[in-house]
Amino acid sequence: MQPTAGLAPSSLSLKDLPWQIDWDIHTCTLCGRCTAVCPVNAIELGVFRKRELHAKPGIPEKPTNTYTIYHGIRQRTDPAYRCIGCAMCNMVCPNNSIRPRKLAESPMLWYHHNRGGQPRTRGGRRNESGSLLDQLKFIRISMLTDPALDAGRHEFELKTLLGRILPPEEELKALKENGWTPPVREIYPLIIGGMSFGALSPNMWEGLIMGVTYLNEEMGIPARISTGEGGCPPRLLRSRFIKYVILQIASGYFGWDEIIRAIPEMQEDPCAVEIKYGQGAKPGDGGLLMWYKVNKLISALRGVPQGVSLPSPPTHQTKYSIEEAVAKMIQSMYMAWGFRVPVYPKISASSTSLAVLNNLVRNPYAAALGVDGEDGGTGAAYNVSINHMGHPIASNLRDCYLNLVAQGRQNEIPIIAGGGIGKNGNLAANAASLIMLGASAVQVGKYMMQAAAGCVGSEADRCNICNIGLCPKGITSQDPRIYRRLDPEKVAERVVDVYLSFDTEMRKIFAPLGRSTSLPIGMSDALGIADKDAAERLQIKYVV
Repeated sequence: MQPTAGLAPSSLSLKDLPWQIDWDIHTCTLCGRCTAVCPVNAIELGVFRKRELHAKPGIPEKPTNTYTIYHGIRQRTDPAYRCIGCAMCNMVCPNNSIRPRKLAESPMLWYHHNRGGQPRTRGGRRNESGSLLDQLKFIRISMLTDPALDAGRHEFELKTLLGRILPPEEELKALKENGWTPPVREIYPLIIGGMSFGALSPNMWEGLIMGVTYLNEEMGIPARISTGEGGCPPRLLRSRFIKYVILQIASGYFGWDEIIRAIPEMQEDPCAVEIKYGQGAKPGDGGLLMWYKVNKLISALRGVPQGVSLPSPPTHQTKYSIEEAVAKMIQSMYMAWGFRVPVYPKISASSTSLAVLNNLVRNPYAAALGVDGEDGGTGAAYNVSINHMGHPIASNLRDCYLNLVAQGRQNEIPIIAGGGIGKNGNLAANAASLIMLGASAVQVGKYMMQAAAGCVGSEADRCNICNIGLCPKGITSQDPRIYRRLDPEKVAERVVDVYLSFDTEMRKIFAPLGRSTSLPIGMSDALGIADKDAAERLQIKYVV
């Protein structure tokens, strides 16, 4: 039996799409800006026929019809071109004639995310707006028991250490036997996490670097930024500003040919080297830069052909155990810079984090441990990985810290926590909570994109097309026609604003604790939560 002509099986009605376009025919001038700027071609100019029925009441005559033709905006119902709610159409409309409107989500759409047999890929965070970190409260307020501090008048030392901090007797022994002690850096506890030159546009990357440099050179705030796994621009490698950068090496080794060539010509050592073994958004997967974003500049920087996708292996090849990783990766990176630069691994939070940590404790070359929780963001991953894989950062961090306490090593290996910090805008509160649970520093990526560059992606599945290079704001695009919308100087200004406001809020949190000369790392008696199960799991106070 031949199928009848009609809609394709994957076509949906407008009510089955999460975003619907509202268009005002009376104010629209049909300039075409909205259709030109839509990153997913969800709207198009169309020709419409309007039917009008004419009938006279009380007169038994057959009604007549008249038809008028007019041009307007049509929303496409094919799931492959569904509206993502970025609102770029509204931003460019001179008459405010068009805007997206969020509808109650229909489950029908989720049955159509497999066009061509390929499951959905996207960027962003896990599509879950809730956060345990937002439920934590600071309950220890010094009044008559301890001297409370004035957040506006007292001086605070909001700095942390990155590097292996040996006990005095072990440090003297290492110095006597090897003529060497582990390098340690004094940094600010808020790190801009790894977002590669390639995942981010040149303008976005330049803005972040300019902002971090200004914080260090003018404001005296030792902020640091990780490069991600895409290498580093040659001019930055050979400048004095490289000391504010954490170089990341991942399983694809992209860009490291250029980094190795630049070592003899470096004016300064980098802040640290981060060996990426995993990230919270997609545990067990390597990085991925889609072919849309591999243009001439990115291919030259990474040493790969132009226009091909760049997946990284899920693990570093030839290194299949923790012992091998320490012996081959960490120590070789130390040797490359003459044992002057701290080197540490970054892993995705999982039930195996303690095994990694215990092996690092035994090796004096391990400078820290980066742990990335399930709410971490990504530029490209399968939807099933982002939404359903990973471990919450709070409990994983707490397990790691208490394990160090049990060994008496809690002051030796810093733990850098990430994943969902500032997810709902509460950056300082979330960071302070993690520090009191045991972190020495925190790292953020998605939050910086939202705060510094106006990223419109959200956990309600809005936008999240970082992977295909069509970011409406120009943050994650490699197309100069798109990323020129982003002003690097404005990004740098916003980075400075974020750090200054974060610093003020951290002082407001730490002042009532009576802490001004050091971070309250592991000071869990200052935390409480109204969830009894969570309180028992984190070993903090249950408060109602």
